[in-house]
Amino acid sequence: MALLAWNVRGLGNRDTVPALKNLCFKHKTGIIFLSEMKQKKRYLEKVRMKMKMDNEFYVEPTGLAGGLALWWNSEIKLSVLQYDKNFIDTIISINGEDEWFGTFIYAPPYESEKQEFWERIGRL
Repeated sequence: MALLAWNVRGLGNRDTVPALKNLCFKHKTGIIFLSEMKQKKRYLEKVRMKMKMDNEFYVEPTGLAGGLALWWNSEIKLSVLQYDKNFIDTIISINGEDEWFGTFIYAPPYESEKQEFWERIGRL
């Protein structure tokens, strides 16, 4: 099982979804994390169905900036522990194996926000 994390910078480009689909099927991806996709849930759900992912969790973008999407298939048990506009913190088990923590991060682009963000992530 592979995990794909991609700062996609907008899923609206006509070439992005086919590229994502090819990557995921080629590598048998079980978890997909997309950051900065700049799309609302309605559009993302259409893309998720094309990826054949069973489950989802979204952090909506602010206007046309940011946004996080986390998708996973049915062999994966994933629970979201906490989240904000820059991360999704989870606990994951694949096929009933040992649990592990996964924190999916889209760090703030602004220098003034970085120190506080990394301190918060360090406390997780």
